[in-house]
Amino acid sequence: MEGILYKWTNYLTGWQPRWFVLDNGILSYYDSQDDVNKGSKGSIKMAVCEIKVHSTDNTRMELIIPGEQHFYVKSVNAAERQRWLVALGSSKACLADTRTKKEKEINETIESLRTKMSELRLYCDLLMQQVHTIQESVKQDQPGLTPPAENMNEASSLLSATCNTFITTLEECMKIANAKFKPEMFQFTHSDPLVSPVSPSPVQMVRQETGRSSPKGNAYCNVTA
Repeated sequence: MEGILYKWTNYLTGWQPRWFVLDNGILSYYDSQDDVNKGSKGSIKMAVCEIKVHSTDNTRMELIIPGEQHFYVKSVNAAERQRWLVALGSSKACLADTRTKKEKEINETIESLRTKMSELRLYCDLLMQQVHTIQESVKQDQPGLTPPAENMNEASSLLSATCNTFITTLEECMKIANAKFKPEMFQFTHSDPLVSPVSPSPVQMVRQETGRSSPKGNAYCNVTA
């Protein structure tokens, strides 16, 4: 919406006509309609703006950003003020709805990531326990003797299954993050913009290497803090 509104300037010049333009949530004003292409004299963001109507003058309204901006404006008549109030209010409501939707999506994403992180902590604890079990099994056997193959195979299988679950959950975390947040937030660079930030991933490469090794060969695991 655009049109003439009278803006209070100062006590010397009083109310002066200005050309106001409401576009994409920003209300800008100019000396005249001919000056639109020359740059605005001022603007105010409706998303953070309070709108007040005058208690006695049905042509006046105030646009306020507390502590920053305060516009006093009035229209030629009450009907024109009503048109502006509806346009300004609708713009502010649309911006609020958009912001609320984005905040909701972000909150849902954060909650999903928190759930996955909780799973990762659980699987990490389980991995540590299984590695500890294998280490203790090796220590308790007599020197010079290898641990029973059956016990080691079982421990290795459990450890391998937990590793796979941990890797899968980690990949899910990355997919959730990459689907909701901008790729540049993760500082990834790709020559092909169509390539997903998680494909191929280091995690998948580790899985491939693990798959090529036998369970017996992965029975022992070095863990560093």
